[in-house]
Parts: sequence; C-alpha cells; structure tokens
Amino acid sequence: MEKFITYENLRYFAYSNDHLCKKPIKGIVMNFWGMGSTGMYHEDIDEGIFFAEQGILYLIPYYNPWAFCNRQTVAYIDEVLDVVIRHFALQNAPLVFTGNSMGGLTALSCTVLSAHKAVACLANCPACNMSNHIFDHPDLPHALYSAFGTYEGTLEEAMLTVSPLHLIDKMPDIPYYVFCGEEDTRVDKKKNSDRFVEEMKKSHRITYYEIPGMGHCNLPEDMKQLYLQIAADSILNL
Repeated sequence: MEKFITYENLRYFAYSNDHLCKKPIKGIVMNFWGMGSTGMYHEDIDEGIFFAEQGILYLIPYYNPWAFCNRQTVAYIDEVLDVVIRHFALQNAPLVFTGNSMGGLTALSCTVLSAHKAVACLANCPACNMSNHIFDHPDLPHALYSAFGTYEGTLEEAMLTVSPLHLIDKMPDIPYYVFCGEEDTRVDKKKNSDRFVEEMKKSHRITYYEIPGMGHCNLPEDMKQLYLQIAADSILNL
C-alpha cells in the first residue's frame, strides 16, 4: 500500500504538539502507549505543553492497541516520523523514544527496529522479556496472537523478535532509563525490568529507578517530572 499519512491528516494518526512548539524545533520525543489504549487527544496534554515550551516536538502515534511493536507498528511509527521530519526539515534533529508497559517494550525495541535512530530511550514498567509470556494474563493470548499471527514460525519465536531482553546485543550505544514500580503486579518486575537491566549493565549505559510503593506505570509526581526532564535533557544537552 502507498503511504497514506500526510502532515495535513496527521492528527487522525498521532497526537502532535507542533502547533504549540517553540521554534526552532530542537528535537523529537515520541511516546508509546500501553496495551489496550485506543484514545485520541482532542486537547493538548500536559506533556505536550511541557515539551513545546522547550522547543521539542512531542508525538504519540495512534497504533493498534495490541501492537507489541510488530512489523506493522514499526512501519506506522516510521511513517509518522517521516511525515514530521520532512515537513519541519528535522533530518538532523535528535530523537528520544519513551513509553509505558507495552509502550516501554516498543520504545526499547524501536532503538533496534525503527529506521530512525534515537539518542536516548526511556521506559516505564516495560515488558522486557517476551519468553513464555503468552499466558501471564487472560488478555494476553488473543492480543499476542493478533499482533504476531501472520509471522512465520511459532508464536513464541515471533514474540522474541521484539523482546528487548533478546535484542540487547543489537541495541545501540545510547543512554537507557528504566523506571519500575516495586509493587507492579501487571508486568512482573523480576522477570522483566530486573532481568533486562541486569543484562544491559554488562554492555550498555543504563539507569534504573526502582520506585517503592508504585504499581504499574503510575509514576508519582516527582518521578514523572524526572522522567520528562530526562527526555528533554537528552535533546537539549547534546
């Protein structure tokens, strides 16, 4: 299929703060949402305003709610980025990937799978280890089969192609930041963030924020502000 997304119809396919963004644009932060998210933003959100004030373009692509960074999702993400990069002539602008849960997986995996290279990556309570993950929760089998059902081989093999833990040797040498709640019962901390960070420390620059009392993805205000500032500083301090 020919490319369909244009700058003129972008708001049907992604949230963008470009109309607020202080010029010249210094870089791009693209944020990825978690499994099951289907919303669209018709008003500007706090994160969009925060980045706009610092001259940073903020994007949230409206991909499939059961995406898991499959091939179609990566193509969708790259198409959105292609549109804004071309429109604003941002070919040399730094890019940061961020995301929550399934979106955290997407942020980490996109450092390898996307055609656009990031200068930093932040992940909040990410799904990092897709090995034997199919039946961890009742809503996962149909979601994962929807994401990978057309891949060659087994479902398990397809899932490993986007599993951050299994992509470490391909991940670029950039700073990574993982935030995780110590009370997260949705994405098992020990099987996912703990194991991923432990392996990453052997070969990559990674900072791990383990947050007492926090459940899945709900960053307390101080951690939320830190998360956003790290993303901004990753662009502004280059």
